Amino acid sequence: MPSSPSRTLEVVDNPRPGRDYEVRCETPEFTCVCPLTGQPDFATVSITYVPDRHIVELKSLKLYLWSYRQEGAFHEDVTNRILDDLVAAASPRRATVVTDWLVRGGIHTVVTARTP
Repeated sequence: MPSSPSRTLEVVDNPRPGRDYEVRCETPEFTCVCPLTGQPDFATVSITYVPDRHIVELKSLKLYLWSYRQEGAFHEDVTNRILDDLVAAASPRRATVVTDWLVRGGIHTVVTARTP
């Protein structure tokens, strides 16, 4: 059965909850659309977090990021929503989301959101 986009981030138990270690996930294939023009926007998304009790299950992360493909979203908003959803699902000790957008109209944009 083929996969489909999902806004659900699944988590699993952290195998080393007593240790601070960093998890970094990156994809150069993130897409959404401009909410004003409907044109596609492309970004590399980097998610870095220090887990507490849970880690993000990677296939659910892939399907979650895919769910933005047809959605209109400003760069700043989508970056912060990804961080908010990661924090809500996994409650990491700290987390950072960076979106590095391809040039549009001569402007290169990089947005960084972090917690705490």
